[in-house]
Amino acid sequence: MAEAGTIVYDARDKILGRLASLVAKQLMAARKSGREQRVIIYNAEHAVVSGPKTKVLSDYDFKYKLNHPRKGPFYPRMPDQILKRTVRGMLPYQKNSSGRGALRDLRVMIGQPTNLSGDDLPEGHAWGDTSGIERPLPLKFVRLGEISSSLGVDATRWEGE
Repeated sequence: MAEAGTIVYDARDKILGRLASLVAKQLMAARKSGREQRVIIYNAEHAVVSGPKTKVLSDYDFKYKLNHPRKGPFYPRMPDQILKRTVRGMLPYQKNSSGRGALRDLRVMIGQPTNLSGDDLPEGHAWGDTSGIERPLPLKFVRLGEISSSLGVDATRWEGE
């Protein structure tokens, strides 16, 4: 797995923070060792945030409304951008260029791309090991797609995929 140039993760039913911290650690480890390693996360809209629905939605609504339209801080509404921003929060993005470079190696997608469907991955790609973060779904959770819909994004963009 460590030899592959690209690590692929499916975010379906994964807890957002656990997946983001795993990916951030991998990106920084690859950056520090000098390896060329990219990470692809797909099905971002199916990642889950644990907690009561009303509290999670109000927290994300507060973060989104905290900004000024022209001055920022800018907080994303799309599920793929929320996941990428969560990983960015776990990287030394402001302090040094290694965090910025690590974030450039991350791709987050809504839905499943056709070249990553099935068990066969393209040459140089490998499945990421999520055995350390696998947990049963919590009793109370919200999917990133629902959070985006509550922030005003048209959910028909990713439904049906």
